[in-house]
Amino acid sequence: MSKQGQLFDTTPPPWILDDQPNRVVARVVFAQAPYGPYDFLVPDELQEKLREGMRVIVPFGRSNRKLEGYCLRIIRSDAFAQESIPFHRLKPILKTIDRDALVPGSLLALAAWISQHWLCPLGKTIETIIPAGVRSKANLRDVAMVGLSQEFISGRLQAKLSPLHQRIVNLLQQRGSMLISDLTKAVQCTAGPVSTLQKHGVLIATTRTIEKDDFAIPAEEAAQLVVLNAEQQSAFDTIFAAIHQAEFQPILLHGITGSGKTEIYIRAIEEVIKFGRQAIVLVPEISLTPQTRRRFRARFERVAVLHSNLTGPQRAWHWRQIAQGNVQVVVGARSAIFAPLPKLGLVVIDEEHDASFKQDKSPRYHARDVAVWRAQHEKIPLVLGSATPALESWQAAQQGRFSYLHLGQRVLDRPLPPVKIVDLRLQKMTAGTRASAISRPLNSAIQQALDNGSQVILLLNRRGYSTYVQCVTCGHVEACDECAIPLTHHRDKELVMCHYCEFNKPTPLSCPSCHGPAIRFSGIGTQKLEQEVKARFPDAKVTRMDTDTMLRPGSHEAALASFHEGETHILLGTQMIAKGLDFPNVTLVGVINADTSLHLQDFRAAERTFTMVTQVAGRSGRGPKGGEVIVQTFCPDHPAIVAAANHDYISFSTKEVENRTDFHYPPAGQLARVVVRGDQQALVEAFAQSLAVRARSLATQDEVKIVGPAPAPLGKLRGKFRYHFLAQAAQYEPLYRVMERLYAEQEKHEELQVVIDMDPYDMM
Repeated sequence: MSKQGQLFDTTPPPWILDDQPNRVVARVVFAQAPYGPYDFLVPDELQEKLREGMRVIVPFGRSNRKLEGYCLRIIRSDAFAQESIPFHRLKPILKTIDRDALVPGSLLALAAWISQHWLCPLGKTIETIIPAGVRSKANLRDVAMVGLSQEFISGRLQAKLSPLHQRIVNLLQQRGSMLISDLTKAVQCTAGPVSTLQKHGVLIATTRTIEKDDFAIPAEEAAQLVVLNAEQQSAFDTIFAAIHQAEFQPILLHGITGSGKTEIYIRAIEEVIKFGRQAIVLVPEISLTPQTRRRFRARFERVAVLHSNLTGPQRAWHWRQIAQGNVQVVVGARSAIFAPLPKLGLVVIDEEHDASFKQDKSPRYHARDVAVWRAQHEKIPLVLGSATPALESWQAAQQGRFSYLHLGQRVLDRPLPPVKIVDLRLQKMTAGTRASAISRPLNSAIQQALDNGSQVILLLNRRGYSTYVQCVTCGHVEACDECAIPLTHHRDKELVMCHYCEFNKPTPLSCPSCHGPAIRFSGIGTQKLEQEVKARFPDAKVTRMDTDTMLRPGSHEAALASFHEGETHILLGTQMIAKGLDFPNVTLVGVINADTSLHLQDFRAAERTFTMVTQVAGRSGRGPKGGEVIVQTFCPDHPAIVAAANHDYISFSTKEVENRTDFHYPPAGQLARVVVRGDQQALVEAFAQSLAVRARSLATQDEVKIVGPAPAPLGKLRGKFRYHFLAQAAQYEPLYRVMERLYAEQEKHEELQVVIDMDPYDMM
């Protein structure tokens, strides 16, 4: 067939040269579709420069549109036979973006595991690991430097210098190279003489990348050395031995609130640093980061923080300091597990039970599982600390997969605070107390604490003023147009707002349905609680901590500093105040409504309720004054409430594991959740049905059980209808095989989105 008659031109492109012995191929993935991997030729001029983990610009498709990708692997000629690379189809890389590898090899391997385990494209996973500020080179700028040329230094270049030129040369002989602006300022001249010396070859210009600012954390006052009690010393000795063995060992440190777990972490990290190594400390809430950072900064010279409230330049600066080995300890939230420490020696996860360690978007990784993988591959110990360990960690310890350490006493032998349960069903519903969030016993206890110069923490895990707005006449409830759930009234802005999609509109003055005036604002949120507390205790300074008030950078730290200094008398808020905080002057903790998460359609509802009540109760009685806890509930006989009131984790966890075993829920089994969402409800339902049928066909020999599909508890969210089904198995491997094939084989539908969540934590 003639060339004109061929459908495609088969003449090799001009960039292909046959039988080149020095040909090099780069395997590249993209963060957006098409994800890859794809192979590209590495031009001669880039072969010495390109490194695995660098970003590159490549031509893609027939239009050769320029795409940014990540170089996963560099394949040289000696490996070509095993790879079967089709050279006649390869295009060359256009350029590199980074001067050094953006992703070190250890993190590339970690990204590959996360990508496989949680069924997420590798390029997208890598982009999750690397902060946006690092990718955009935030806080960096290229500047022109000048220095003496080698020809002039060696004497090969002779030049007659004026006195001004000689001053420039003398200064550069002392300092090496300088910014042109600094040089001209130092010798008090314009840029003209510098340019003249450059033209004559005496000076040579170079480009250097520098940091714009320094975000180093200020030093703290040195902390007083704490003497460990017998339990703490025994736990530390075990961790100490694991550090010296230099091998992977996961350790569950189960210590009641106030038992001194943080001091053990610090002692262990001190030992790691003696070996010239570094540590990562994960905390679940941003609100914990300032206090934790201060504790570590008082004991260590170089501490970095990584969390989502940092600006891009701040995060990029810390990341680069970490990568360069200038940091001893990294403190941060979930994503800090990816910190590129070159000599990692220990990972600590404080409050390891917390659900915030699970990411809610792809890749849906859990920081605890990532930490286990990273510690195992780095051959280092992993310490998981909590007063209320996740049942998965508890089961692993019971089965011997984790070492188990227990701290059953508070430091200085201080007792756990007594817990009083107030049955809200029995409170007198008089006209004066009908709308009150604070029961009479709690009101009296708050007043007594304030009279004694003590501080109070009040927990209500509901934002806003009123949790729903309803017409008394026709029963209409104001709901979100996008999510079909009740809107929350925010009185400070006079808006009704959706806490899922942030849809809002002005608070209605009459019923939108029947136009009647009988609008009732029901339910209690933190705004309403704050108003009531201020009215009841006008002389007390009250601070509210929730996502509505903690918006500005540094707001968490400012609020907690005010409470620590005694300027705030009553701290109220959502779950961000429920754990990890240590304030010795707090003698009373009140739980306004312990039932907020108890009746959710989630098999972890009881565990979350027990954990929340136990954790916030642990904020009380940490000082010499002692303390008490008052828990208000409509379900005083619920096992989770009773166990929390008795500070009895063992009985609760034992019974809860038994309950879950009957239904094959984690940790008694493995679970995956498949969610289908789209604009048309009928289409979403039909596609979910077809996926479930396919999943059942893949689940042979009854190894995997498919439950559903059904409408999700939140049947419409952010404008999308949602159906879901569950996949259960006794072991992870058969469950993963089914979900992997379902992920690979699912029909791509432009109007629908399919989410496969391995190890789900959000069942709503």
